[in-house]
Amino acid sequence: MNKTYLFISDIHLGLQSKEIEDKKERLLVKFLEFAKDNCDELFIAGDLFDYWFEYKRVYQKGFFRTLTALQNLTEKGIKVHYFIGNHDFFHKDFFESEIGVNLYHDGQEFILNDKKFFIGHGDGLVKNDLGYNILKKLLRNSFTQWLYGLLHPDLGVGLASRTSRSSRDYTTKKDYGEEDGLLDAAKSKIDEGYEFVMFGHLHKRCFTKYKNGYYINLGSWIDKPCYGIFDENFEIIDWK
Repeated sequence: MNKTYLFISDIHLGLQSKEIEDKKERLLVKFLEFAKDNCDELFIAGDLFDYWFEYKRVYQKGFFRTLTALQNLTEKGIKVHYFIGNHDFFHKDFFESEIGVNLYHDGQEFILNDKKFFIGHGDGLVKNDLGYNILKKLLRNSFTQWLYGLLHPDLGVGLASRTSRSSRDYTTKKDYGEEDGLLDAAKSKIDEGYEFVMFGHLHKRCFTKYKNGYYINLGSWIDKPCYGIFDENFEIIDWK
């Protein structure tokens, strides 16, 4: 019997005004409550938060409803897979030890209902983005994060928020050329034998067939909230 898998990506909690974020989080929590009764596993393909910085004994204020809803999923026995994105990568062990979520820093292979999936956020795979790739290595360096952790949480989280906004503005304004670099990366993975390749990051909804496989991007909840579902077939569904 096939299992049911649900997928979301690029929610960017904390991005907009408090009023907009409150509505977006309530919408997300309703989805997570839906997921609790309608799936076996949930995949989050990066940038659940617009910024996230976690200290050894402190995690940032806010998003309590989301964290509780995720814990409710894992306590019911539903596996939650969370791929760290380019905006929410300052993680330590809170999600794994306290909530029971599986964290991934890079793309991973999964066999879902006998189909071969490759899932990741996709940052670092876009062509013509050398500057970001250098910055990514710097910011994800353990020593850099240790130094950052010496800052007081009020200062550290505030700086993370401003840095995240600058990063998003850079990504939004940068001209990556006419080709979708993630589509090219997905084609390479399909050539390797994957039947489904899922990325986030570019906020461009896409469900494209290539040879014997499919490239999937769920866009973002900033523009149009949706989720992916896979049991016998894959489908993208608007969440209202």
